[in-house]
Amino acid sequence: MTLRRFISDIYKERSIVWELAKKDISLRYLGSSLGIFWAFANPILLILIYWFVFQVGFRSYPVGDVPFVLWLLAGITPWFFFSESLSSSTYSIEQNSYLVKKIVFKTQLLPIVKVISALQIHLLFVMLTLIVFTIYGVGVDFYLFQLLYYITALVLLSIGLGWITSALNVFLKDIGQIVSIILQFGFWLTPIFWSFSMVPDKFEFLFKLNPLFYIVEGFRDTFINKVWFWEHYNMTIYYWFVTIILLLVGSALFKKLSSHFSDVI
Repeated sequence: MTLRRFISDIYKERSIVWELAKKDISLRYLGSSLGIFWAFANPILLILIYWFVFQVGFRSYPVGDVPFVLWLLAGITPWFFFSESLSSSTYSIEQNSYLVKKIVFKTQLLPIVKVISALQIHLLFVMLTLIVFTIYGVGVDFYLFQLLYYITALVLLSIGLGWITSALNVFLKDIGQIVSIILQFGFWLTPIFWSFSMVPDKFEFLFKLNPLFYIVEGFRDTFINKVWFWEHYNMTIYYWFVTIILLLVGSALFKKLSSHFSDVI
């Protein structure tokens, strides 16, 4: 099975993946006096803008028993990671053409490198989120351990999609732009800055088809609602069904197209 072979290759080459991910981050901010700070600048600015517009401008009330800014932060943190992972992994093959042309290099690692690179920034952002929650007096408890579950789930989803978009983008140059548009729509259709309770009952299932709904609500369940992931067993089963399908399709598609990468790049 292609996916099993890919998983085996990832494990064998895990040190290479890690080193390439660290190199990716260092090259991204090479020559910048503020370095990795810029990885946080844009997300933090967006959070401040949304907070100002919705809480100060539109005078949004607290959601449940927590301030709007905490509710927003819990939902937008996983979205930043997913958006960065998918955007960067889509171009991972073209950006590393010198590695693609090396016969011994396993090109299926390249989208994963981008996901791991984004993950390192994401973990720092999660720590920042924890600090903000602590400042607001929201305590740390055992529910935070399930962040490992949700982050792992999001990493695997990102890898599956990354294999698909990166392989297609080599041959169809519009894929990158399509991904960008889908991410923009996805941001507004996912309950990140608006409450899911606003959706009429008859349309709820449509929004729940979005895998990011499960992750965003999961982060809020962890930070705010204090609900374990297995309590939403229907959504959990659906999410993993979609993720496994994407991993299977992604690995098969990538394997089929990868033999032609060097001819196109």
